[in-house]
Amino acid sequence: MATKGNDAFTIVPDGSVTTPKGFRAGGLHCGLKKTERHDLGAIVCEVPAEAAGVYTLNQFQAAPLKVTQESIAQGGKLQAMLVNSGNANACTGQQGEDDARAMRAAGAQAFGVAEHLVGVTSTGVIGELLPMPKVLGGIEKLPAAVSADGGDDFCQAILTTDLVKKEICVRVTVGGRTVHIAGAAKGSGMIHPNMATMLGFMTTDANIEGAELQKLLNDVTDSTFNMITVDGDTSTNDMVVVMASGLAENERLTPEHADWAAFKAAFNHVGEYLAKAIARDGEGATKLIEVTVANADSREAARAIAKTVIGSSLVKSACFGADANWGRIIAAVGRAGYPVKTETVDIRLGDIVVLEQSRPVKFDEERAAEYLKGDFVLIHVDLHMGDASATAWGCDLTYDYVRINAAYRT
Repeated sequence: MATKGNDAFTIVPDGSVTTPKGFRAGGLHCGLKKTERHDLGAIVCEVPAEAAGVYTLNQFQAAPLKVTQESIAQGGKLQAMLVNSGNANACTGQQGEDDARAMRAAGAQAFGVAEHLVGVTSTGVIGELLPMPKVLGGIEKLPAAVSADGGDDFCQAILTTDLVKKEICVRVTVGGRTVHIAGAAKGSGMIHPNMATMLGFMTTDANIEGAELQKLLNDVTDSTFNMITVDGDTSTNDMVVVMASGLAENERLTPEHADWAAFKAAFNHVGEYLAKAIARDGEGATKLIEVTVANADSREAARAIAKTVIGSSLVKSACFGADANWGRIIAAVGRAGYPVKTETVDIRLGDIVVLEQSRPVKFDEERAAEYLKGDFVLIHVDLHMGDASATAWGCDLTYDYVRINAAYRT
């Protein structure tokens, strides 16, 4: 069963990262978390898959990211992706890099593939060494835990403070062949991506060259994963990796292919869905906030302004308190680092106009407050300067965010 996504693709309601041909996944508990929740998972492909990745630009890049980049650089392919939660293996020096490589080697042995076909990543507390006996013991058991039905277990294995799993699968036709694109992600706090999001994993059975896959991932990341924020913090472990098995056996996809636009729209939908799911599940959040900036004089300006507004603690707090304080929004617009015409800005909350041509508009405060109490808030900013636009996503700032992060390690 599938439901309509748009004219280009359909959404597979029960799809997961194992829906594309050739993929299995799973998870188990190896002892990194105090609870019995899964904390070790894997996505495995039956063939070496074309691979692409984007990684945090935080200068303290975690050891697993370096190892995964080494693997992809060696041959442009991955066949297995390992992930643990509960420990980030970040800021752990040479021992951390040795441990990440030991994870890769153990995964290669467990699944019977070459080491350079294995990627690894970790998420959790920064600055603590991995308890390798637990990790290696868990990796030995992973082959028995992965299956064609293991997408849900994988999603559970990658969660930290997340409240819900995040996964999606879409279906698109390429040259008469059915192609699937799926994704799973984790992220709830420490979210202000710069080249990627907390952790994202995408699988597809499309036949596409690695170089084109990398370009596509870069482009989609810029407009989806890089346009969310929860708390303004860019993690040491942010990464998105995509694997393409090619087992749909479609004609090789390139930008010149007749169905490239449909494939890109489907790929972008997966990225946008996961990005919005992360923003909606922000630590302590009660609502998803979407900021659109229209008629800017450049795409860069529109993106910067949208993300500045969505990242403003004052804007986020006002949304939590259902306070239609548009002054906080226009102040964020003005400090985003790009010139604006200060006489021409319009602001709407949903369909409620609160500012027109940079002048206050009389509006129904009670209606605005009622709108802001909902679980979705749209803030629309029209600059009247050009024809560029951008959208960013985030969440409100609540008391629970402070509670969660005040005792993250304890």
